[in-house]
Amino acid sequence: MKTSALFKQKRVLSFEVFPPKQSGSVESFYSTVEELKDLAPDFISVTSGAGGSENNTETLEIASTIKNKYGIESVVHLPGINLDKKEALKVLDDLKNAGIENILALRGDENPTFTPKNDFKHASDLISFIEDNGDFNIIAACYPENHLECPTAIEDIHNLKYKVDAGTNQLITQLFFDNSYFYDFRERAAIAGIDVPIEAGIMPVVNKRQIERMVSLCGVDLPKKFLSIINTFENNPEALLEAGIAYAVDQIVDLTANGVDGIHLYTMNNPYITRRIYESISTLLTS
Repeated sequence: MKTSALFKQKRVLSFEVFPPKQSGSVESFYSTVEELKDLAPDFISVTSGAGGSENNTETLEIASTIKNKYGIESVVHLPGINLDKKEALKVLDDLKNAGIENILALRGDENPTFTPKNDFKHASDLISFIEDNGDFNIIAACYPENHLECPTAIEDIHNLKYKVDAGTNQLITQLFFDNSYFYDFRERAAIAGIDVPIEAGIMPVVNKRQIERMVSLCGVDLPKKFLSIINTFENNPEALLEAGIAYAVDQIVDLTANGVDGIHLYTMNNPYITRRIYESISTLLTS
């Protein structure tokens, strides 16, 4: 099923997982998927690391298992930076053969270990290629606080419009901790004529190191309320866990009250935290 069709029926809830970092942890990874399955997400997306075909194969195997064994619609992350067109065609063929219809098309992050290829310099290039070479539902990333490499909000929206015009059917945002950024972004997108569904990406942050890493990688702003929570509970892991869950729930309650199309939870492969959030918001998603 193409996940973009779900938004016509309901407010969507989806999860993101990442492949296990060690081959010996595959069994525990699928135990995590089993627990997430019980929460009845509308789809689960599977990330892909840097490095091209090897990582894409692992992502494809997991996404195929999620769909064909667990009966949950799956989305494959596909970074274009380390693919040439021949390799990309092979991936699309493999996805079709596995019955996977949904792709999150990304430029991808540069990795000093690998030399980038030049066939897909931008996500919009990969999106156009997928649109021309298969019948897939194409998802793209978007950035309420602007992409780190984009100097202005206007330019960032223009770039997003390129991606939508190239064939994007739905959008998932980068994580954010201040909902006002999402509302301002959504308004800019509407003014630009972007009318595809936009899911809000929410990450429950439950330890200070995780926060520092997110700020470093994504450049997200940390509002005063959030910083106050971190500073108060940073030396009390249990309290910080509870506060992080509560903060994510508060974000989702506010987003739902303001008509968000869907919620995409960055689960960090933690079913306990995901379940706690789900139990607090499940009735909101049907309203």
